[in-house]
Amino acid sequence: MVRPTRETERKYEVPPSADLSWLPGLDRVKGVATVVASGTEELEAVYYDTADLRLFRSRATLRRRTGGADAGWHLKLPMTGDSREEIRSPLAADVPQPLLDLTRSRTRGAELMPLVRIRTDRAVWRLADAEGAALAELAVDAVRGESLRTHAAPTAWREVEVESAGNETDPALLDAVEAGLREQGITRAQSPSKLARALEETGAASAGDRDRSEGLGGSAGEQVLAYVRKQVAALTVHDPAVRLDRPDAVHKMRVACRRLRSCLRSYRTVLNREVTDPVRDELKWLAGELGAERDQEVLRERLTDGVGALPRELVLGPVTARLQLWGVGRGDEAHRRTLDALGSPRYLALLDTLAGFVEKPPLRAKAGEDADRVMAKAVRKEFHRLAGRMDTALSLPPGDERDAALHNARKAAKRARYAAEAARGALGKPAKRLGRSVKAVQSVLGDHHDSVVARATLRELAVAAATAGESAFTWGLLYGREEAVAAARERQARTAWNSASKPTLRKRFSK
Repeated sequence: MVRPTRETERKYEVPPSADLSWLPGLDRVKGVATVVASGTEELEAVYYDTADLRLFRSRATLRRRTGGADAGWHLKLPMTGDSREEIRSPLAADVPQPLLDLTRSRTRGAELMPLVRIRTDRAVWRLADAEGAALAELAVDAVRGESLRTHAAPTAWREVEVESAGNETDPALLDAVEAGLREQGITRAQSPSKLARALEETGAASAGDRDRSEGLGGSAGEQVLAYVRKQVAALTVHDPAVRLDRPDAVHKMRVACRRLRSCLRSYRTVLNREVTDPVRDELKWLAGELGAERDQEVLRERLTDGVGALPRELVLGPVTARLQLWGVGRGDEAHRRTLDALGSPRYLALLDTLAGFVEKPPLRAKAGEDADRVMAKAVRKEFHRLAGRMDTALSLPPGDERDAALHNARKAAKRARYAAEAARGALGKPAKRLGRSVKAVQSVLGDHHDSVVARATLRELAVAAATAGESAFTWGLLYGREEAVAAARERQARTAWNSASKPTLRKRFSK
């Protein structure tokens, strides 16, 4: 059993000569009524990582803590700002399997080993409002760190941690507390965590060991690789959220697959396709495995909303119950398929390949050329492919053939959009405007395709209802409404395409 929580805290350096007897004076901070000493704790934490610090380099930490109220295994994953997600598991001798799974996208299956032991003598202060409700916890820590992988001398320091009491704490309160600490010469810590400082001061690692994004330069290779790195990082970040079944996580991970795969295709003049084509094949496989769950999510929500929008007198028979039964069964099956894919050797091999790809990219000669010219040509090529598919689709009469052609145009719209997205750093506003207009086309075509899929499912549900002796009226009504939606989206697609293909918008890419 794991327990995810959100942690928002700030760390501060404490000079050796600092006198902390003034801490109760923080009750003058706006919103804080009392500052009460809450006792002391003796904590010991052993931090685990791979030999090449894959967790640390991706800003994640895994520790086994004893002592204090939260003894157990703690996995911390980065979020925005001062927040991190902390996932806890009960104390055990070895790393619990659920936490191993949640680190998989970062470790890529490499062995986890103890790296650093940190002992902390902690004095805790509770900051509360006038009603006595906790606002934040302030901890004064005397820290001793030792490396478990080198023979370096131990290190020691003092620090202050201020942690929000909950997700609703106003950041302004933390700012005000920080201002009070700064008046006493206590400033923000340079190291992001105790682990980072211990690793650096014992020589086991330095701040430079963290992953760094290279600065954007003028070459096509630098621009394309910056985009590739961003999407590879997105795959890594969204993996734990998918395993925890977080809302929209599957969608975000699948989009990262698509963006990366599209980039590798669009910029084949920059990257060697003999290397990238097999990677694209594996990304297609992963997106397909994720797609089963995502498509089911979208379809279930669409059908549920459709039933919910009907007047009660038009819902005949056990429509809601049948839909729920269908949705739960399909959803559970699709989620198991996702987890099976993420637990497979094939997935780990893909992650390893992507890591190697980022470290040693297979650049071609054009990678060193000016990004403006190379990337504009790639965007232009994708846009022309989209234009051909849209012209074909819109020339066909309504029916299955047109539905398929519009779906193919939607795929081309995605590739054109992602090609423009990757080129923003080089091409600026023209790429941004083109990407935005193509996204509008993609969105309309996406809703059209969802309607096509929904109609096929509604027919299946109607047949099942009729076979069971239930009324199929409501399913037929929903089918008819989806037909009307599809017809409207076809009209909107033409309008959106006319806007996206305006000469003024295409001028930048028409050379």
